[in-house]
Amino acid sequence: MKKKKPVLPDATISEEGGLRYLHLDTPWIQGAMRIRKPQKLELEYIQRMMAWMLLREPEALAETRCLQLGLGAAAITKYCHSELRLPTTAVEINPQVIGICRSWFHLPEDDERLTVILGDAARYVADDAHVASADALCVDLYDHEAASPVLDDEDFYRACWRVLDDGGVMTVNLFGREASFERSTARISAAFGPEHVAMLKPTTEGNTIVLAWKGFSLPEREVLAQRAETLQIRWSLPARKWVKLLSRFAA
Repeated sequence: MKKKKPVLPDATISEEGGLRYLHLDTPWIQGAMRIRKPQKLELEYIQRMMAWMLLREPEALAETRCLQLGLGAAAITKYCHSELRLPTTAVEINPQVIGICRSWFHLPEDDERLTVILGDAARYVADDAHVASADALCVDLYDHEAASPVLDDEDFYRACWRVLDDGGVMTVNLFGREASFERSTARISAAFGPEHVAMLKPTTEGNTIVLAWKGFSLPEREVLAQRAETLQIRWSLPARKWVKLLSRFAA
């Protein structure tokens, strides 16, 4: 018997105050773009998803291979591809999301540095062909109700570990005020090892970015502060704040 295809929600947009929002069948915001600054990382939690840059060795940043699971409004994908000019792959299961991002959110067509894949994120990371294929992995996989991550078991996070090369970093968007948060972080810790997991304090909206890394130890706070200064000056990212918000996760 063939497995039934999942029923995917319709993707829609709204606009208010110079911002364009992506929705999936509900008023919940799945992504946002400032219309006059389409490359800008508008939402605070999306900015924090880039905190992987703090943990990458500065000399390795220019060689980073980026992977996003869940396209959203394509903010991270556009930033990695067009601003950082890094090889970037995004995996999105909903064809409507890809279409709307190309039509309304300035997502460019694929080129030698950009690949947008219509597919299932779990299958992508479980594929042996993708072992050690990424250095920065951003995971933001919520359904249309935005209640809990769609993919969140230990097997999934172990597959994410396999996808990362040594020196790679994963950032995951979780709701820090939800009961599922401790379960999610425990699963990430089991997959990566508790000594390889940290988190940023929640945003006002409750988004908590969890970081997990492979093949190295967390740099000292002074080293992170030096890297943050460079990131803030070069890329105008609020990296100094990230260092202040960063704490180890006690499993």
